Amino acid sequence: GGGAPLTAAQVAATYGGAPAGAIDAIDVYEAISTIRDPEHPQYTLEDLAVVNEEHVEVTYHDNAETRIRIGFTPTVPHCSLAALIGLCLRVKLARDLPSAHKLDLYVTEGSHDTADDVARQINDKERVQAALENPALWGTVERCITERQVDHF
Repeated sequence: GGGAPLTAAQVAATYGGAPAGAIDAIDVYEAISTIRDPEHPQYTLEDLAVVNEEHVEVTYHDNAETRIRIGFTPTVPHCSLAALIGLCLRVKLARDLPSAHKLDLYVTEGSHDTADDVARQINDKERVQAALENPALWGTVERCITERQVDHF
């Protein structure tokens, strides 16, 4: 199946824009930028520069699959919550994005001591499913991804 991945630019050149109803990197970033940091819930992942637009990549494949690749940068290299942040990203996008997509998460290079382990953990369907069946963990994810109204003075 499916041929080589097309970049958004190639799709735009070929089809005059992304496939109908397709999500783009901005949609993805807007969804994840409001997630709260599990350790510092007064801040969003955007506030702490855990996520940024440069590390969000969306590609469309000719089999109509949308692939999203997101890099995130834990606040400290030994961050024990890196996998939890990954779970939050995954759940928030599953909830906010209208179309089916394949999500690949990674920890940005050099930002975490066990980046490969974290990536393996958060991209493994069974492990993600098991984590989400843990009520305490689910409660934490839910708190982080629920948008709060912020009072602006």
